Amino acid sequence: MIQLVEDQLDVDSYLELREAVHFRKLTRDQAKRGLDNSLYTLVAYKDGKPVGMGRIVGDGAIICYVQDLIIRPEVQGEGIGGMILEALKDFVVNIGFEGTTMMFDLMCAKGREPFYQKHGFIARPTKELGPGMIQFLDL
Repeated sequence: MIQLVEDQLDVDSYLELREAVHFRKLTRDQAKRGLDNSLYTLVAYKDGKPVGMGRIVGDGAIICYVQDLIIRPEVQGEGIGGMILEALKDFVVNIGFEGTTMMFDLMCAKGREPFYQKHGFIARPTKELGPGMIQFLDL
């Protein structure tokens, strides 16, 4: 059974989940500040062990980003990612202003596009929207 826990993601679990899927390494200070500044975090537990997570960052009015949607490789394909993504979407819908439009964005890992498209996301570029872009700043 999967248990979803809101806003209780600790630094150790966050770093461990990131490492499990080979995301960029972070310092503990980076991880703590990132979690502290998240609008919302969600952790999926299976048999008491954190097996997935997602978080929302953004301004909560105009734009929110899905950040770090992570599912441990050994439980991928069990529907946990979809459960987390739908819960993240529900959070965003509930904090938005009625009668407005919220941009709900993400940057996915290469090859994960079909998963997100299945959940209503569109790949960029489109006729109206340019490509997403990123820059890594070494500090």
